[in-house]
Amino acid sequence: MQITKSERPHIAFLGCTNSGKSSLVNAFTNQNLSIVSDIKGTTTDAVSKSMEILPLGPVVIIDTAGINDEGKIGELRIQKTKEVLNKTDFAVLVIDTAIGASEEDINLIKEFNERKIPYIIAFNKIDIITPEQKTEFATKAKENEIFVSAKTGEGINNIKEKLAQLINLNHQEKFIIKDKINKGDIILLVIPIDESAPKGRLILPQQNVLREILDAHATAICVQPEELKDILEKITPKFIITDSQVFNKIKDVVPKDIILTSFSILMANYKGELNQLMEGVKTLSTLKDGDKVLISEGCTHHRQCNDIGTVKMPKWVKEFSKKEIEFEFTQGGEFPQDLSKYALIIHCGGCMLNETEMKNRQIKAKQQNIKMVNYGMAIAYMNGIFERSLEIFE
Repeated sequence: MQITKSERPHIAFLGCTNSGKSSLVNAFTNQNLSIVSDIKGTTTDAVSKSMEILPLGPVVIIDTAGINDEGKIGELRIQKTKEVLNKTDFAVLVIDTAIGASEEDINLIKEFNERKIPYIIAFNKIDIITPEQKTEFATKAKENEIFVSAKTGEGINNIKEKLAQLINLNHQEKFIIKDKINKGDIILLVIPIDESAPKGRLILPQQNVLREILDAHATAICVQPEELKDILEKITPKFIITDSQVFNKIKDVVPKDIILTSFSILMANYKGELNQLMEGVKTLSTLKDGDKVLISEGCTHHRQCNDIGTVKMPKWVKEFSKKEIEFEFTQGGEFPQDLSKYALIIHCGGCMLNETEMKNRQIKAKQQNIKMVNYGMAIAYMNGIFERSLEIFE
């Protein structure tokens, strides 16, 4: 199974205009990933691509607009560049060796440190300085500083090796479910195939859970909700993992001694901070008339007529709270900077976001004292099985 974009380390190249970021990205990837020009501000929106780069492995490379871009359009580009930091796992700050670090570069380094983003500094264009200057720079270089030339290729391999070291040093193997099951366990997956299910395939959390069960040499059995009662008369699974949308249909069918949870709740633990989301769920019981609730999804799928985010979730929240709630919606990379108007954020499992971006959204909500909950947890709470749905983490 191909490693999805959300599971790959995201490496962002940042710096001032004309520092040679895009040229360095092209040399680093050995592809014409970015447009290169002597004109300042050539790179506008961030450009990203999934690829395999030795010795790093599968990664996402992101080229960004100059952090010192000018004018009103430039300000928007700078904002977009800063938003890239929300999903950046590792950063490469590109500085023109002949010019040196700017104020914007120094501010970026401060932000890397505040966000705890591992980074290296690539001093570019060493082909235009004298050998004596090059020697002087090299003797003063810090451990995370590398001198390179996008034009000649000098130092490119050093960047790759240094990034590989950072990835290995900061990589922490995590599992969605594998660490909770043993060889020979039977795991029952309840997967509804309805109008909102993608045609001819399983959604990503279902694929990933199924793969981890197989990797653990356990047995996965997949059924639709209406088949659950019959299969439970024949087998006793260790866990039942379901699509959260059918909690209400199966909660009374599953015996109390069998752990029941959902794909979305497993993703909440895998991608985000579980305790924060657990605290946020209680807000569903304290909503008032006129409160605004943000429903945010990390993917950009085509909205169905009975879409969970824009149709089902608002309906369930209104029915549960018995209040007149106002809803707003975001998709993909869109997530508001100012969250102060919201009484609650209900977020999807985040399968299309990398862990860094999902956690940064939670951090932003916490900093602004806005409660946040995951789809699966919200649905479990509204169906009276919240504690039960979290037994798998005990």
